[in-house]
Amino acid sequence: MGTFDQDIAIRHIAANGHVASLSMGETAFSCSIGPSGISYNKSEGDGATPAGRWPLRYVMYRPDRVIRPLTALPVKALLPDSGWCDDPASRHYNRPVRLPCPHSHEKLWRDDHLYDLVVVLGHNDTPPVAGKGSAVFMHLRAPGGTPTQGCIGLQQNHLRHILSRSGSGTILHIC
Repeated sequence: MGTFDQDIAIRHIAANGHVASLSMGETAFSCSIGPSGISYNKSEGDGATPAGRWPLRYVMYRPDRVIRPLTALPVKALLPDSGWCDDPASRHYNRPVRLPCPHSHEKLWRDDHLYDLVVVLGHNDTPPVAGKGSAVFMHLRAPGGTPTQGCIGLQQNHLRHILSRSGSGTILHIC
């Protein structure tokens, strides 16, 4: 395991609005993106995956469902009260929160398996700008490859492959 010197790149496949190709070095994987495709002007709730260069911040995982990923990135175990604030009016916007939370939020400990393995991306986080998008992650792909809400969805083995070659300097380039 070591950090990969090359960026991770996602390129939109125009033939199907929510399918894209993610490449890391010589390896490429199909991935799901938002139903609105890729946007250079991301806003909260638009269904678009944000274009740009986003650092991989850290990994979260469900310890009751999957094993801890091998990666040089920081790793945190999710808890049943893990959430993520998506309320632009909150001072906690685009930040992890503990549930219950009085503001609009996503529950990270989900009944489905999408967030069993999650990579937090450095999108709109230094500092967060209200309404410019929150909770943009790389996470597990839904069965059938359905669109995300603006994230990047990958098969678990593909996401683990990427994580095993990622570290603090790895950048996701979405174009």
